Amino acid sequence: MHFAYALIRAMLHGMTMSTRARDLPASAAAGQRDRLTGVALMTGSAAANQLGAATAALAFPVLGPAGVVAVRQWVAGAVLLTTVRPRFTSFTWAQWRPVVALALIFATMNLSLYLAIDRIGLGLAVTLEFLGPLSVALLASRRAIDLGCALVAGTAAVILARPQPSTDYAGIGLAVLAAACWAGYILVNRVVGARLPGSQGPAAAASLSALLYVPVGIWVLTGHPVTVVALGRAATAGLLCSAVPMVADLLALRRVPARFYGVFMSVNPVFAALTGLAVLGQSLAVVDWVAIAAVVTVNAVSVSAGRRA
Repeated sequence: MHFAYALIRAMLHGMTMSTRARDLPASAAAGQRDRLTGVALMTGSAAANQLGAATAALAFPVLGPAGVVAVRQWVAGAVLLTTVRPRFTSFTWAQWRPVVALALIFATMNLSLYLAIDRIGLGLAVTLEFLGPLSVALLASRRAIDLGCALVAGTAAVILARPQPSTDYAGIGLAVLAAACWAGYILVNRVVGARLPGSQGPAAAASLSALLYVPVGIWVLTGHPVTVVALGRAATAGLLCSAVPMVADLLALRRVPARFYGVFMSVNPVFAALTGLAVLGQSLAVVDWVAIAAVVTVNAVSVSAGRRA
């Protein structure tokens, strides 16, 4: 918990420094530093997300997906509320609208993804969820290379999610719902970052999302034999999948375009596959690793093209 506080405070300090830097005359070097910082933030967000998701999956047998999501939302809300301390009374209606939308999207995305992971596994669920930021990249692209990178990444995602005789279509549908929520999360989070200073927006959204899960969590947890280990894993997921990425994504979207974010976040299937192998023992076929290599190549090309531009 102390580590999470320190990490979030460090990111907030970096955000303050970048705000001061924007007061200085713009330069190519400053723009390049912003892009590299955004890439680092997005990479850290993806790694934290997948490690947290794998940790959460270990708690499913005891708490169930809904119970894990409830604990995750509570922890994320508590950490961001006490760290950022959003000034709710100063919010205008124009600021509240995207905050409420972000809270609803966040709550729906987490529950649908965890239900999908429970049914079809971490790698496949996250690969399908990636279709959300991929769609943002396709719709927002203005350069041919961005469109090409998005198409290659999408092809790799289809290969990773290819139908099998025992395909769980309900699980796939839940993952696609999570993908739609992720696309909305990208766009709404960008609006929140523009209308609210600092990390006030994601902190307020996480707090509202935590309140939404109070009745759900009470109903689920009272019907399960709760253990300290399971609660600890769910709490860890709250820190890694919610608190850290929400701040990191907000800071990243202030430094890179939404289309670049959408393409670059294709690293999530890569981290999901590696984390699933290391933490959950979920092995992949050779063709899956070829698809993952294609995703990594797409990211490298996208970053290089962005730096040249």
